[in-house]
Amino acid sequence: MFADLHLHSHFSDGTWTPEDLAAGARRLGLGALALTDHDTVEGCARAAAACARLGLEFVPGTELTAEHEGHEVHVLGYFVDTTHAELLRELEHFQHARQERIREMVARLNQRGVGLRPEAVFALANCRSPGRPHVARALVQHGFCGSLDEAFERFLKKHRPAWVPKRKMAAARAIGLIHAAGGLAVMAHPGLNHDDRLIPGLVEVGLDGLECWHSKHSAAQAAHYLELARQHRLLVTGGSDCHGTSKGPPLLGSVRLPRDLYLALKSAPRPVGAAA
Repeated sequence: MFADLHLHSHFSDGTWTPEDLAAGARRLGLGALALTDHDTVEGCARAAAACARLGLEFVPGTELTAEHEGHEVHVLGYFVDTTHAELLRELEHFQHARQERIREMVARLNQRGVGLRPEAVFALANCRSPGRPHVARALVQHGFCGSLDEAFERFLKKHRPAWVPKRKMAAARAIGLIHAAGGLAVMAHPGLNHDDRLIPGLVEVGLDGLECWHSKHSAAQAAHYLELARQHRLLVTGGSDCHGTSKGPPLLGSVRLPRDLYLALKSAPRPVGAAA
């Protein structure tokens, strides 16, 4: 049995429904999946129901946007209580910040003569946690750009005219919040941060695991992070970071966490305490 523990649905910046993800996982022979939408747990109930119908194990999760020592880091929360009041309050704040970020990006586009309206982006996103990919899709849909790549290259990449930085919470706060909701906190795709010096500091504030396997990690990087996980006595996870069809061919199942490591994560003690 294999698991894919990093998946996004249309409740954040993916294009597939939770039901699509569950059906795809079943077709690919996976035994378990986690839904880890950005700054939301909105799709977890539907994903859980879909997985139950198909005989799959489901891990309720989220991916929190955080910051540590001046670097953006993403923290995956696994086995979180999706009804936890403090978690939901914090997520609501970040969803509001994401919506305001969309409005600011559109305002900057308007200053450049691009007549996109924020309502068009929100209608396309149809979720509480919109992001840059929704702006890119809206630019293509309304004829302002010919492709998603063009939208990012001309307007949305960092230092481009419509780029707006994300709101981020302190990594210690993100980890504490996940723990308060009964979950385990895992650093997402550490190879994309290009600074392993962040890891010891995250361990000090309660990090539980590393996402050693990821669709953008090479085999050498995966081996490197497996060794770091061993050194720091961290749990090991892996996931494809599938966003449906928004970023090329679907990645679902391209990363498969082995059964023993999934079971180690599932059975790990879950620290519970007040969020920092």
